[in-house]
Amino acid sequence: MRATSISRLFRGSMLLAALLVVAGCSLAPTYEKPTVPTPSSFKESSAQLTQTALEPSAVGTWKTAQPSEHSARGQWWTVFNDATLNDLEQQALDANQTLKAAAARLKEARALNQAARAGLFPTLDAGFGPTTEKVSAASQFLPDGTNVPQQTLWRAQANASYEVDLFGRVASTVNAAKADTQQSEALFHSVQLALQADVAQNYFALRELDAEVEVFATTVDLREQALTLVQHRFAEGEIGELDVARARSELATARSDSMTVQRLRAASEHSLAVLLGRAPAEFSMAANPLVPVDLRIPPGLPSALLERRPDVAAAERAMAAANARIGVAKAAFFPSLALTGAGGFESATLGDLFKWSSRAFLLGPLAGTALNVPIFDGGRRKGNLANARAVYEEDVANYRQQVLTAFREVEDNLSDLRILENQTQTEAEAVQASARAAQLSRAQYKEGAVNYLDVIDAERTVLQSRRAAVQLAGVQAAATVNLIRALGGGWGDAVTPPGEATMAQR
Repeated sequence: MRATSISRLFRGSMLLAALLVVAGCSLAPTYEKPTVPTPSSFKESSAQLTQTALEPSAVGTWKTAQPSEHSARGQWWTVFNDATLNDLEQQALDANQTLKAAAARLKEARALNQAARAGLFPTLDAGFGPTTEKVSAASQFLPDGTNVPQQTLWRAQANASYEVDLFGRVASTVNAAKADTQQSEALFHSVQLALQADVAQNYFALRELDAEVEVFATTVDLREQALTLVQHRFAEGEIGELDVARARSELATARSDSMTVQRLRAASEHSLAVLLGRAPAEFSMAANPLVPVDLRIPPGLPSALLERRPDVAAAERAMAAANARIGVAKAAFFPSLALTGAGGFESATLGDLFKWSSRAFLLGPLAGTALNVPIFDGGRRKGNLANARAVYEEDVANYRQQVLTAFREVEDNLSDLRILENQTQTEAEAVQASARAAQLSRAQYKEGAVNYLDVIDAERTVLQSRRAAVQLAGVQAAATVNLIRALGGGWGDAVTPPGEATMAQR
C-alpha cells in the first residue's frame, strides 16, 4: 500500500510538472499585419504646383521620414501663421467636451488593462469573525439520534488563490487588453486630430463668410449709387419708371443676399463656439475677411501614411486584440489549474484565537489544487472560437478598408488643391473681366448707349464672379486643412499642447 501511494504521488507530481511546463504557452495565432496594396507614390501629387512651400522652420516640424503613432504631434496649424487660429486651437484642446469624453474612454481602457494584468498575479485576502455551526451526528460517526450541540468558532485567516496560466489563457487576455488600450490611445489621437481640423475649417469658413459679407457690402453700395443715378435720370425725363423699379429690385435683392450670408456667419460662429467648449452666447469674433491660403503641404510616401494615420493605427490594434482573443477561445478547450488555500487561526473562544495551538489551514477539493478538464458544454466553446475568428476576419477587412479610405482621402485633397490652383487663377481673370464689363456698361448707360438691363446683367456677373472667387479661396483653405488631416496631422518636435500630455499619458 505504501509503494502504491508513493507511485500515485509520483505520477501526480509528474502531471503537475508537465502542466507547469506548458503554463504561459499562448495558443493565439502568430500575429502579423495583413498585406495591403500600397502604391509607391500618390497619383495626384504634382511637383509642378506653384503654391508657396512650407518655410524651412515649418518643414523641420513636419517630418514624413520617421512616422510613429507614439510620436508627439506637432502644432501643425501654426504653418498658417495666424495668431487667432493658434489661440482658438489651444482653447479647443483645453475645453472641448468631445475630446474630454475621448480622454475618459482612454482612461477606461487603461483601467481595464490594469484589471486584466492582475490575472498574472495571485490574489490574497484576509478575514476575521465568528461562525456558528451545528453538524449532524452522522458526519461525526455518532449513533443516530445523538444530539450534537452547536458551536461557535472564531477565525482569523488569510486566503490565497492563483490560476496557473496553462495554455496562455491569461497571457492572451492581457495581450488583448493591451491592444485594446493602444486602440483607445489611437482613437483619442484621431478625435484630437479631427477636433483640430474642425476648428481650423470652421475658422476659415467664418473668415470666408466675412469676405462674402464684404463683397455684398460693396455690391449694396454700388446698387445704391446706381439707384441714385437712375432716379436722377428719371427726374430729368431721360428714362422711364421701369429702370427705377429694376434698380430698386436689384438693391433689395443684394441686401437680402447679404442678410443670408450674415445668417450663415452667425451659425458658423455658434459652431465654432461649441468646438471651443463655450456657450455661443459667450463667444464672438470680429469680422476678418479671408486671405487666400497658399501653402504646399508635402504628402510624403503612401507607406508612411499607414503609420501616421491614428484611425489606421486604431484599426490595426483592433486586429491585434481580436487575434489575442482567438488564443483565449482556444485555451477554453484545455484544462485549467487553480491553486487556492487558506491558513490562519481557529478556536472556540476569542481569547484562545491567536494561540499557536489554534493555527489551522485548509487544502482540498474546495480550496486547494483544482484541475478542471472540460468535457461537454453543448458546443459553447466551439461557438466562442468561431466567433473570435470571425471577429478577427472582420477587423482585417475593416483595416484594409481603412487603409484604402486613407489613400483616397489624400488623393482627393491633392487633386482638389492641384485643380483649385488653376481654378482660382481663372476665376481671378473672370473677376477682372466682369468688373471691366460692368464699368463700361455703366458708362455707356450714362450716355444712353445701352439700356439698364445690360447694366444689371454686367453687375450680376461681377457679384457672382467675386463671390465665386471668395468661395474658392475658402474651399482651398478647407482642402489644405483636409489634406493635413488625411495625412495624419503634423509630426515632429513640437511641444505637446498642455492638457494633451495629461490626457494621453500612459
